[in-house]
Amino acid sequence: MEQQEKSCCASEINRKNRGILSGILFGLLPHSFCIAFALFSIIGAVTISGFMKKFLLIPNLFFLLVIVSIFLATLSSAIYLERSQCFCASGLKRQWKYIATVYSATILANLLMFFVFFPALANMNQETAAVQGATSASALLQVKIPCTGHAPLIIDEIKKDSGVQSVEFDTPDIFKIKYDANATSPEKIASAEIFKTYEATIN
Repeated sequence: MEQQEKSCCASEINRKNRGILSGILFGLLPHSFCIAFALFSIIGAVTISGFMKKFLLIPNLFFLLVIVSIFLATLSSAIYLERSQCFCASGLKRQWKYIATVYSATILANLLMFFVFFPALANMNQETAAVQGATSASALLQVKIPCTGHAPLIIDEIKKDSGVQSVEFDTPDIFKIKYDANATSPEKIASAEIFKTYEATIN
């Protein structure tokens, strides 16, 4: 009993710091494929990004990632409580701050990924291509992507149309496209193979 009391009453600062780090790690880990695809696309590693594209085409991937994040946070908390000899009702009461910290950090990490990191990553290196004699026009494409982590994938596919000059992503699912009206059209862009998986609407 004395050992259990000692374990459960460990330093509050150490528990909190560990909870924050665990939460951030398990919030980011499920999105590793989205991050890797975006980074490899930016540096031009076509073969590797093409391999990871297969994972991004999995239906309802967003919900799977959320489930994985929560599962990892729960597993981490359970392992910590077991090692601290606090895996019991009284131990849960003593360690509720640690558990709350893990879940809060996990949720915060996911929110930062969806609303800050992925949109910023999608809009990197989006300079307008200067084409002599081009007739510039613009269009808005609303795409039913499960999360903003898929934005780099959509941009990569849109840019395969040689008439597209630039693409800018606007959270949560709007793609602002500038294109050469003499070379392509919104209808042609929206007919790309990727939009058979993620439906696109021209606005």
